[in-house]
Amino acid sequence: MTDYRADDYLYMQRALRLAEGATRRAAPNPGVGCVLVRGGAVIGEGATLAVGGDHAEIQAIKDCLARGQSPRGATAYVTLEPCSHHGRTPPCAERLIKEGVARVVAAMVDPYHEVAGRGIDRLRAAGVEASAGLMEAEARRVHRGFLSRVERGRPWVTLKAAATLDGKTALLNGSSKWITGPQARLDVQRLRAAHCAILTGSGTVLADDPQLTVRELPIAVQPWRVVLDGELRTDPAARVYQDGRALLAACAMDAGKLAAFGARGVETLALARRDGKADLADLLAQLAGRGINELMVEAGAGLNGAMLRAGLVDEIVLYLAPSLAGDAARGLFAWPALTDLADKVALDIVDAGKVGADLKLVLRPRGA
Repeated sequence: MTDYRADDYLYMQRALRLAEGATRRAAPNPGVGCVLVRGGAVIGEGATLAVGGDHAEIQAIKDCLARGQSPRGATAYVTLEPCSHHGRTPPCAERLIKEGVARVVAAMVDPYHEVAGRGIDRLRAAGVEASAGLMEAEARRVHRGFLSRVERGRPWVTLKAAATLDGKTALLNGSSKWITGPQARLDVQRLRAAHCAILTGSGTVLADDPQLTVRELPIAVQPWRVVLDGELRTDPAARVYQDGRALLAACAMDAGKLAAFGARGVETLALARRDGKADLADLLAQLAGRGINELMVEAGAGLNGAMLRAGLVDEIVLYLAPSLAGDAARGLFAWPALTDLADKVALDIVDAGKVGADLKLVLRPRGA
């Protein structure tokens, strides 16, 4: 077992902050952070660029050289094991060896089958002191979308919902604007910006005609919007389909209807059925196949309930407004009536705090 020093943790924390900032742009690659240190000073740092661009280690080396420094003899702190294979870019492990880096500290081994410990092995074979495991739990949190796609074959799924204190999302007539305040709504924009794709259902599109885009914040590329419309009920003219970043997930394959969506640049995912309904696990597998690491669900009670009951939700971000709507209003999650409280869905509170006047809870299904 490797003994790490206090400053190892400090530099890895710095690398993890860089990784957090790169996660969205790097997808489907992991957004890795790298910090080069020599003599107790940072001499270079970097994070993964968009697909086809530099990985974090190369960015850190370039930053080091731009400062008039040399990476020779330095320690590289990397949030994920350096790659050892030729993909869109050359192997980072080879570049670290070439530049004379003396020590590599990785937060974790890369589970991707073309790496999976080979990067660490290659570094050690070249005489570089290399280890993995420093702050691994923190690294798994930062890289959770990539890890979910590689290890489980589906994106990391965050379900966002907003409700009154008594758990109501809208009145029976559909009125829901606005349950939460402006600060909470801006926080939702930040949440959207952190995800590769946003999933909603046909009912939400028909009732609200949402855009589901990131607004009020600068963003280079909008997330994909995925509409689960098993029977092709939605209108191709709906706002969610308008900018060429939309996916239609359907079971019905009516060529005429699909052509109208295709004319607007909407791509179609053909879903299998399970128990007469769209197979949600199939949908997530197909999204993973398209390189989507993090998926946000913004939907109504029907899709929310189906996703949660199927065990396909990793995290819930719930905004609660300090108000009451009463019993005759729409709820958060729809599923058949329970006859035993033992069948309830138990959640763990991961975080809680105020956003403006509203309460924000981050929850995870217990045992997930």
